[in-house]
Amino acid sequence: MAGLTPLDLFKQALTGTARALAREPEVEVAWSADKPTQSGNNMRVPLPGRDLPAEQAREARGFADSYALRLRHHDEATHTRGAPPEPIARACYDALEQVRYEALGTTRYSGIRANLDAAVEMRTRGDPITRAETAKDVPLPSALSLMLREAMTGEEVPERARAGVDMVRDEVLARIGGDLEGLAEKLDDQKAFQSVALDMLRNLDLTLPDAPEDADDGGDEEEGEAPEEDEGGDEQNEGEAEPQAAEAAGEMAEGEEGEGETDAEGEQDMSEGEASDDGEEGMQPVRPNRPWTEEPQNFDYRAFTEKFDEVVEADELCDLEELDRLRTYLDSQLAGLQGIVTRLANRLQRRLMAQQNRSWDFDQEEGMLDAARLTRVVVSPGHALSYKVERDTEFKDTVVTLLIDNSGSMRGRPISIAAISADILARTLERCGVKTEILGFTTRAWKGGQSREAWLADGRPASPGRLNDLRHIIYKQADEPWRRARRNLGLMMREGLLKENIDGEALLWAHDRLLRRPEDRRILMVISDGAPVDDSTLSVNSAGYLESHLRRVIGWIEKQSPVQLAAIGIGHDVTRYYRRSVTIMDVEQLGGTIIEQLAGLFEVEN
Repeated sequence: MAGLTPLDLFKQALTGTARALAREPEVEVAWSADKPTQSGNNMRVPLPGRDLPAEQAREARGFADSYALRLRHHDEATHTRGAPPEPIARACYDALEQVRYEALGTTRYSGIRANLDAAVEMRTRGDPITRAETAKDVPLPSALSLMLREAMTGEEVPERARAGVDMVRDEVLARIGGDLEGLAEKLDDQKAFQSVALDMLRNLDLTLPDAPEDADDGGDEEEGEAPEEDEGGDEQNEGEAEPQAAEAAGEMAEGEEGEGETDAEGEQDMSEGEASDDGEEGMQPVRPNRPWTEEPQNFDYRAFTEKFDEVVEADELCDLEELDRLRTYLDSQLAGLQGIVTRLANRLQRRLMAQQNRSWDFDQEEGMLDAARLTRVVVSPGHALSYKVERDTEFKDTVVTLLIDNSGSMRGRPISIAAISADILARTLERCGVKTEILGFTTRAWKGGQSREAWLADGRPASPGRLNDLRHIIYKQADEPWRRARRNLGLMMREGLLKENIDGEALLWAHDRLLRRPEDRRILMVISDGAPVDDSTLSVNSAGYLESHLRRVIGWIEKQSPVQLAAIGIGHDVTRYYRRSVTIMDVEQLGGTIIEQLAGLFEVEN
């Protein structure tokens, strides 16, 4: 079909197969660069690379097949009625049901076996079972589901999870007896399967003996309300009911309960729960913070400790394969906007060239004949011919830094707009011969990290200052061509990257990098969606601590620094902070308001 890319054709094939497998003509399949999800008839499956690598294509097929099998063989009402109330028991219960309907597909449709295996492998890669060092570290829902899958389909436990399963296999089998075989015999009957599964959970002491049967009055009503809020049972389906979700839920709830509180015990729990949020706790800090002595003394701001802060290259936070996938997802959102790049580049280039004002030296002995003075020769032939020489005004060598807010409030459409904006502006400026650096700022943890733990260990001194670990990200260095760094921008689409935002220190960091550049003109453009927020810092310092610091930093740069500062607000008005600023609601506005703002920054200020 004309105009369709291989990815488009592949998605059409996935959609058709899912509709046939689910026997549901309204099924829709879309790509996701984050965790695959299902909501009703809408499926979001992993986005494969542009050239459709075989393994990535199988993963996408596997999730689509799994969701289709759920639609066909799973009854949510029956599942909800028997669900145990205990979190770990419920997670096991959900995981076992997922194995049931996937096993139906594996045993009946040989063509989808490899696809489902690829989906299991992908889910297992991010499962805590792969990192378990003792039996206590093994998430039971993951182990049970992999053992049941092995018993039902004959598929071996994925190699990366095998050690974790083996740590608990003997104890589990000793307690559940022949329950695995009993489950394998009930594949076609969800209600009978559910009954055996609940017996297994009781034998593992995960739920009370009478909880499922005797909870018909109050329990059914309470449990039955959840699917009405999200018809697809999104809370239960998301990530294909990944086993570790419910186990983590208890820790998350404990952290949320203490949010904004100053209770020492609650804060300790919260910091411990968040310390390893993205699995990067082993990364050593490499950021030498800018010395405060170089800044005005009236900032009245400090960090409790700078020991755990870091500056990191984008490709150090993500492997290249995932970066390629995330970049492909970003490219899919750029579809239809390619014309903006050309139009923006042409308009900006014309504006920049117009600033190279030309002047002339007249009455020269050689050069271009000055036609305006020919009348003198006609009137008075004794006058010599007059020539003029064109003189170009020097156009200052320029560097632009794009500093992008990577906070949690930017999640979704705002961060996509920011990444696309940075991509378009970087390409445009490169065409105009202007060097561009792209930076991002966030924190390493939610609600405090190791800095906060150090503060707690130090006895919680009053007014400690900033209490989180900064993460400053380099997406593209100024001297690096755009084509080499384009993949890095996809990192902004990664789930778990966006956390808190401490804007003042980020501006100082980007400003310091600009001051070290040799270019005559230096421009710093901030792409953000509002005020700085870090719960751990704001809960133990004066009100407006971070915002006050940001305002002072902005004022200092705008009034005293050679760096020109401007801001782009993504969906939020940032004029209350920045003297030069514009607000955009979508990428299409790049061709209008931003071109004027950016071109104005290149003009020589009087």
